[in-house]
Amino acid sequence: MNYENKFVTYFSSISPLTKEESEAIGQSMRRKTFAKGDHLLREGQLSVSTYFILEGCVREYVLKDGEEATTNFFTEEQWAISLNNFTPDIPAKHNWVCVEDTTVVVGDEAQAQALFKRFPRFETISRTIMEAAFAEQKAALSSYYTDSPEQRYLRLLESRPGLLQRVPQYQLASYIGVKPESLSRIRKRISATKD
Repeated sequence: MNYENKFVTYFSSISPLTKEESEAIGQSMRRKTFAKGDHLLREGQLSVSTYFILEGCVREYVLKDGEEATTNFFTEEQWAISLNNFTPDIPAKHNWVCVEDTTVVVGDEAQAQALFKRFPRFETISRTIMEAAFAEQKAALSSYYTDSPEQRYLRLLESRPGLLQRVPQYQLASYIGVKPESLSRIRKRISATKD
């Protein structure tokens, strides 16, 4: 599937689109490719863009006592949207870096407003997308505070098994809140219970 079709199909899955709406979304699409290790956003920068991941993986992290603490991963058909997008004069407190070569659709407020003007119902679709993205982020954050590292790992294994093959173990360990050697022990324990 080509990238334009993938993007239009994503919107169609939220709400069926007319031919004209599909074409408008395809034409408004600003695609950009980043190399592994490139940053989409750095702490201290103003976050003005949103990113729809077409292909690849982006890791969100914060610096805590000089060390990177992974707080999220964004993969295909997910939006990397910062809460700071809604208060554009407040610098980001997190970083987004590509774990793999990554192709995204870059969105911004001016582009969104132009589409809303032509197709007012896109505003509702956009709100649905934002609410889903923030609900996902909130669920991940809640899990961090309420679940044990093993429960977080099991949840990841169940909901995003492909991620475990794509992301280095030390980043997964950071994401679930343990050191890499503790993650190894968790994996062994889980493997032993399955045998």
